[in-house]
Amino acid sequence: MTRDVQCISPEETVRRAAQMMDEFNVGSIPVVDGEKLVGMITDRDITVRSTAAGQAPESTRVGDVMSTDVRTCYAGQSVDEVLGQMGDVQIRRVPVVDQQSHSLIGIVSLGDMATSQSKGIEQALEEISTPSEPDMSTAKH
Repeated sequence: MTRDVQCISPEETVRRAAQMMDEFNVGSIPVVDGEKLVGMITDRDITVRSTAAGQAPESTRVGDVMSTDVRTCYAGQSVDEVLGQMGDVQIRRVPVVDQQSHSLIGIVSLGDMATSQSKGIEQALEEISTPSEPDMSTAKH
């Protein structure tokens, strides 16, 4: 896992989140209130929830567009268990939180898992990469 994780506050602007993504060449940033993980903001959150809705990036708060249903893991979990979670929900990165305090202690990526030479990496990669059906329930016709 990567321990030195760049984070952002829910009070920061969407513009600042996008700047950080550009600066660190990442597509998602953990959102923390103090040390507690409260969400994740992704480039997709910015595009779909903010830009598509016509919100101004310099005045829209990260907390208004971040994803709050964040899948996390604990440092003591097995690689295969975390890979299973990643495959189930088609995600490539999972924040690692302290089991007691739920504070962010790192982030683990599919690449991190690949270097661990786990047997489950091929199955997880296949599940993560399988195209999902578009959500047409909120589409405007």
